[in-house]
Amino acid sequence: MAEKISGESKGLFNSLSTFAATLVAIAQTRLELLSADLEEDRAHYLSLLTLVLVALFCLGVGVVLAAILLVVVFWDTQRILVLGLLAGLFLTGGIGAGWFAMHKAKTRPKIFAASLLELFKDRQHLVSRP
Repeated sequence: MAEKISGESKGLFNSLSTFAATLVAIAQTRLELLSADLEEDRAHYLSLLTLVLVALFCLGVGVVLAAILLVVVFWDTQRILVLGLLAGLFLTGGIGAGWFAMHKAKTRPKIFAASLLELFKDRQHLVSRP
């Protein structure tokens, strides 16, 4: 009888051990997905920030030089008109760029989407088990 109990005990211990190993494996997979999501978001924001800074610098220098050139060219005839048109153009460009940046920020994929989808699948799989 004692042998039977120790055999059942080993079977239960093995089952619990296997179950714990499965839970650890699931947790590890989810943490790896979470880590991948965070790394992907960090890379996305870093590249976006770099591109925005380079674009702003180049556009700023180009705009200032173009404005100075146009004002110098039309200094004797229509300097007020040229300054007004340039101001309107720059304001329109700034508003357009701001709108595009807001649109891009709003249409970004949801953070942790892959991790949430996998957790949902795990939950559905566990619920559907008999």
